[in-house]
Amino acid sequence: MSNFARTERHRLADLLTAGGPDAPTLCGSWTARDLAAHLVLRERRPDAAAGIQLKPLAGWTETVQRRYAAGDFTELVRQFRSGPARLSLFALPGADEAANTVEYFVHAEDVRRAVVWEPQPLSAELDEALWRRLPMLTRFETARKTPVRLLLKHPDGRRVTVADKHPQTVELTGTPGELTLFAFGRGAQTTLTAEGTPEALAALRKALPLP
Repeated sequence: MSNFARTERHRLADLLTAGGPDAPTLCGSWTARDLAAHLVLRERRPDAAAGIQLKPLAGWTETVQRRYAAGDFTELVRQFRSGPARLSLFALPGADEAANTVEYFVHAEDVRRAVVWEPQPLSAELDEALWRRLPMLTRFETARKTPVRLLLKHPDGRRVTVADKHPQTVELTGTPGELTLFAFGRGAQTTLTAEGTPEALAALRKALPLP
């Protein structure tokens, strides 16, 4: 059985190592060092990781992340590559694959495309794994942000509908990897094809990054 989370974890660790601690990323102002600190915190400090989603705890998260980032970069990457600590929630059977396949794919692309941007073909198996996760991903990451109904279209014709109560519709066609990046707010860096009325496209571009 494929373990995409582990494969993407090692790909991301390789990219972080190759770029070095000061390499740029697509995560705002974060460098590779900041991203590595975030990744280690997320898996090894549940007390601080809560602040990633809960704003009242964000200050503590930032403090702990800065401490990690001030440490040795090589050691940070080593800790991330070695996987979740034994008592981490991500060490539970199936948790790493369920929670981290998309996370590590997106962050690997954050590092890779910040240096030389170009799409990269994925295996058919990873493509399918990302597509299966897209409905849940868009429900949490995209539905509350989009001002229009979205039809996310796979090249083979399959579709995922997002926010179907909106009257205006935009259809976005692309590979599962590019649609996943869009759902995570990296739309300006994708090769998606967008179709809709000028008004619908303008509304979507105001709310979400879109090519």
